[in-house]
Amino acid sequence: MTETIRTEIDVNEKAGYILDCLKQGILLTTKENDLLDTMTIGWATIGIDWSIPVFTVYVRESRFTKVLLDKTNQFTVNIPLPGEDVRKILSFCGTRSGRDTDKFKELNLHTVPGLTVDVPAIVELPLTIECEVLYVQEQDPRRIPDSIL
Repeated sequence: MTETIRTEIDVNEKAGYILDCLKQGILLTTKENDLLDTMTIGWATIGIDWSIPVFTVYVRESRFTKVLLDKTNQFTVNIPLPGEDVRKILSFCGTRSGRDTDKFKELNLHTVPGLTVDVPAIVELPLTIECEVLYVQEQDPRRIPDSIL
């Protein structure tokens, strides 16, 4: 494996690209002790809350990733570079549970340590946003219009 070169980015400058990638899916990764899991997400927003940049994600209560996320309160968002074909990775991570599958082993995914969080970045999806949970709120399904359920 070649050496990983890290460059800090301005998330606001990359926001359009990141949101475009969401249409196909990107990965949310979290780690608690030795348990590492990643899942495909297709719902998120990028913005400013409380005068700081935020990446809002939606993770269902039933997900194994949510169990780990609740314990660690840290995650990374992993996005492919333009032109990279990661459909196999996204499909696998969107259909398997970390409760009974080591996705990293099965897909031979490589990681590098996070710079500001204890959750690694995934080499194969190298555009990485390191995040800490600021706020958690359950969605009220009764408030979601039937047309989008």
